[in-house]
Amino acid sequence: MINQDLFLKINDLAGRNVWMDKLAVFFAVYVGYIIVAYLIYLWFIKPGSRRMISVALIAAVIARFVVTSIIRFLYFHPRPFIVMQVHQLIPESGSSFPSGHAAFFFALSAVTYLSNRKLGWTLFVLSLLMGLARIYAGVHWPLDIVGGIIVGITTGLVVNRLSVWLQRPSAV
Repeated sequence: MINQDLFLKINDLAGRNVWMDKLAVFFAVYVGYIIVAYLIYLWFIKPGSRRMISVALIAAVIARFVVTSIIRFLYFHPRPFIVMQVHQLIPESGSSFPSGHAAFFFALSAVTYLSNRKLGWTLFVLSLLMGLARIYAGVHWPLDIVGGIIVGITTGLVVNRLSVWLQRPSAV
C-alpha cells in the first residue's frame, strides 16, 4: 500500500492553494511542450546537436508509443481517480501504468545526458517535476512514474547504443 499512501500524501496537497495547483498543472501539462520547443530551437541554432536531438526524439517516441503501449496492452492499471476520490486537476483516460509522459521525457533526458550532461540534468529535473506534478494532479500513481522512468531511461540507453553501433564504419 506504499504506492497508495505516497499518492495520497502528494495528492492531498492539491486543492489547498490555487497557485500550487496552477504550478502543478503547468508542470504536468505544459513543461513538456517547452522542452520539445527548446530542442527544436537547438536543432536550428546548434547544428552540432542535431544527432543528439534526433536520437533523443526517436528514443522518446519508441518509449512512449511502442514500449508503453505494449505494456498497457498487456497490463491495465486504473488511474487513481477511477478507484478513489482524489483531487483531479487535469483530464486523462486509459491505463495509468507506466506513465507515458515519464517514459517520453526520461528517454529524452537520458539520450541528452549522454551528449550534454548539463542539459541532460536539467531535463531529468524537469521530467521528475513533471512526474510529481502528475501525481499531485491526481492522474498517476507513484509507481506509474517509476515505471515510466525505467522505460524511458532504458529505451534511451538502448536506442543511443544502437545509434552509435549503426554509425560505426563497417570493417570490410
